[in-house]
Amino acid sequence: MPSQAPLSVFFTPTTKSENTLADTGFALASWLFVKCLALIYFIAFASLSVQITGLVGEQGILPFQDYLHYLYQQFHWLAWWKIPTLFWFSASDTALQWSTWAGCLLAVILFSGYWQKTTLALLFVLYLSLYHAGQTFLSFQWDVLLLESGFLAFFLYNQGRPVGLVIWMFHWLLFRLRFLSGISKLLSGDPLWSGFTALNYYFETQPLPHIGSWYAHQLPHSLLQSASFLVLILEIIVPLFIFLPRPFRIVAALITIALQFVIMATSNHNFINLLTIALCLFLLDD
Repeated sequence: MPSQAPLSVFFTPTTKSENTLADTGFALASWLFVKCLALIYFIAFASLSVQITGLVGEQGILPFQDYLHYLYQQFHWLAWWKIPTLFWFSASDTALQWSTWAGCLLAVILFSGYWQKTTLALLFVLYLSLYHAGQTFLSFQWDVLLLESGFLAFFLYNQGRPVGLVIWMFHWLLFRLRFLSGISKLLSGDPLWSGFTALNYYFETQPLPHIGSWYAHQLPHSLLQSASFLVLILEIIVPLFIFLPRPFRIVAALITIALQFVIMATSNHNFINLLTIALCLFLLDD
């Protein structure tokens, strides 16, 4: 049977004394987040399934088998601790390929609502293994964010109810993601961000542009400069709303979700925007 709380809990009014993170005020948000996480896991594993052997397989660009052999020569059994991955047992093309297919299957099981704890644990272990196997190719912000979100999700439920501390930790994760995205732009010393001209060049220089990027680049420079300033405000000031009373949290969620849709319409950042939207669900209580 599914380990989530029954659907009737989602629509049961809460009393004033129950309006805390530790109670069922986030039951629906938690249920939806796990569904979204399952979809994102499926996207991540499905994407890797058509690339993994070419990237890090036996004849790939960076063969993971050779890397593990080198690590073991250098550190012996401590290498297992430095690089925790299932592929110590076998890093063959078959093992790599089957791990991605297994991840897709587990994501489908998670979405269906069955064996939630088990599937979350297995998905985390599999993606952590592939994260290390991917080396340079999986060293992006969205990969780390998925691992962190998947790890927290394992502890989200206790006896069928969301755990208040874990929900707060999801708030903290979303805050770090958004606030550091903004503050790092200023602390980098890049004059384009401090001068509010970064978006004048961003859309033509990003790694994976799509057709929306071309249209965004055609916008007037004055508008792009204003947008650069607005992005910094939305990424540095708005995340602070996460820790303020409920109306501020709702505003933070709506603004952040809207920004993610704008980013997806003008650039390509893999599944990080989808995962950010999913994390915003924890700002919207039942």
